[in-house]
Amino acid sequence: MAHSLNPKYYSSEWLVEEDSRKAPHQDLEVTRERKNCIMKYFPNQDERREVNVEYSNFSLCMEDFGSVDVIHDRFILEPLRWWAVHGSSAPKLQILAFKLLGQPFSSSCCERNWSTYKFIHSAIRNKIVPQRAEDLVFVHTNLRLLSRRSSSYKEGPSCMWDVGGDQFDSLDEINLGKLEFEDLSLDEPELEVVLFGGDGENENNDEFDI
Repeated sequence: MAHSLNPKYYSSEWLVEEDSRKAPHQDLEVTRERKNCIMKYFPNQDERREVNVEYSNFSLCMEDFGSVDVIHDRFILEPLRWWAVHGSSAPKLQILAFKLLGQPFSSSCCERNWSTYKFIHSAIRNKIVPQRAEDLVFVHTNLRLLSRRSSSYKEGPSCMWDVGGDQFDSLDEINLGKLEFEDLSLDEPELEVVLFGGDGENENNDEFDI
């Protein structure tokens, strides 16, 4: 939906940069998803029809959207600024544009999932089928979110346990080395007794006999 409300993607300057580019209202897949979003945002049929009229004026440069400045600014102004300056003639669409285009774009959520997936399915742990690895990432992510509701998340020795990230970058070398051995023991259970002495007797030793 945010793609459909970005005025830059309707400008002739952007469209002529590549032959394969299409305006959002001419793209079948984008149009279908836009209709689904509008139906969810505006369940009332009369209100939805009003929004569709506003969108048609916006996409086809009709009525107030047909002035020279409005068309020229599509490629120059930032989307949010463009809607603030030129979007008053489509109030419902303008409010929706403020909500969607005002959100910062970030890949951190995807990178967090990739980091978790890398921990679950690595070079030494590659026997897990993709669907099972995906399910484990899903469970891990939701358990992390649920743990933030507990009082122990903000207090105690394990408070803010996930702030350091999934790569353990903030941990010291001693603990990081221990985590690497524990990670290995997940794949080779028979090494766990050798690495950790079964009852942890080798926990403080610097060398391990393998």
